[in-house]
Amino acid sequence: MFEDRGYKRTFYSAPQSVTSLVAAFLEPSITVLVFLAVSAAFDEPIGRSDLTLCLLIFALTFPGRNRFWDRPLNTAVDIASSWLGLLVILALCGYATRSLQLFKTDILTWWALLTPVLQWLAYFVGRSALRHLAAQPDNRRSAVVVGAGALGVKVARAFQARGDIGMSFIGYFDDRADERVDPAAKALRLGNLHEVAPFIRAQGVHEVYVTLPLGSQPRIVELLEQVQGTTASVFFVPDVFGISIIQGRLQDMNGVPVVGLCETPFTGTNRLIKRASDIVLATLILVLTAPLLLAIAVGVKLSSRGPALFRQRRNGLDGEEIVVYKFRSMRTLDDGAVVRQATKSDPRITPFGAFLRRSSLDELPQFINVLQGRMSIVGPRPHAVAHNEQYRQLIKAYMVRHKVKPGITGWAQVNGHRGETDTIEKMQARVEYDLEYLRNWSLGLDLQIIARTIKLVFFDRNAY
Repeated sequence: MFEDRGYKRTFYSAPQSVTSLVAAFLEPSITVLVFLAVSAAFDEPIGRSDLTLCLLIFALTFPGRNRFWDRPLNTAVDIASSWLGLLVILALCGYATRSLQLFKTDILTWWALLTPVLQWLAYFVGRSALRHLAAQPDNRRSAVVVGAGALGVKVARAFQARGDIGMSFIGYFDDRADERVDPAAKALRLGNLHEVAPFIRAQGVHEVYVTLPLGSQPRIVELLEQVQGTTASVFFVPDVFGISIIQGRLQDMNGVPVVGLCETPFTGTNRLIKRASDIVLATLILVLTAPLLLAIAVGVKLSSRGPALFRQRRNGLDGEEIVVYKFRSMRTLDDGAVVRQATKSDPRITPFGAFLRRSSLDELPQFINVLQGRMSIVGPRPHAVAHNEQYRQLIKAYMVRHKVKPGITGWAQVNGHRGETDTIEKMQARVEYDLEYLRNWSLGLDLQIIARTIKLVFFDRNAY
């Protein structure tokens, strides 16, 4: 029935792991090599301080993000923002430790300018090479989808939308009645389930994606027994689009496979990295801004009656109640069962408080919360307890954002969702960005958010 094409294996059979490994080392390696090359160009010998800096920047940029599949413009923006954030952190460390004078200004300047350019060029060249390889007929992998329902169509469209990953989608297999087959899949339906294995052998199909519902378990077991007699890789795609997957991963629990669907990204090494970066940055910022903190406290006391610091109950990690500090910017201290959000031209806001809110200086005491371990520098913004009780009943997966410590700034805030959330739609959009942060966390993403926050502090005219 099917023409025999053999079991041809391709070069493109294992690019994902290789490219991920290359990407992990590419950015930190370029950062270090550019510094060494610029030092050599200025005839500057490599000393202990230079090696210390190289180790520091390698640690802060490793593992590098795999940007080979990103669009060039997005990659350029991402590299520039991450690099700017790293430079700010290094400058603060150098200022606090008085080590900036150990390096020549010319070397640091050229290094700062050349590194992001060469990083982008390396990713652009790598992406172009991979796209070229993926376009070659001999380097493409063929795939079929078992299950012609809505989920199967989503998988097929994912292949077709990413033509640069070297995957050729052939069609669907399904033996259900036509009324249960998605209309978009009917034209590419190849046959019934018992025809999958013969088709794989005849056509040399490389990958099989099973998207049948869990209720079809006997058919799935029978299908797997047949397909395992071929050389095709088999993937099962569970229908989990109705829930928010956070750090989904397969784990081994004493020999029992367990699929994690909703888990904090801050476990093991990630937890140590996150906490260490919080402590270092929070300490530096509090030390450097100590005179400013004192001046603001005096200004708050002189501008209106009441305490300099405002304490409000918020929900922190795992939903536990915490106390968050801010400089008081209003004449009231709302922390009851009902908390009204600040609005534009809010009469409760003092003139000095309006300046603090526009510049985000009212948030500075929260670095004390960071040192206490109640908050993180980057994470979902904490909401008043009264707001949490309201929105947890209205927005799906709202409380998932509490799988991590709340942050002073976050992914939602640097993407335009800062300030008042006067509609359910605005809060829902903020929560979506918070969940995206949990799915994609990395130290590089934290640095990018910090860099973009600094930009917002100086240039955002919409804050109030």
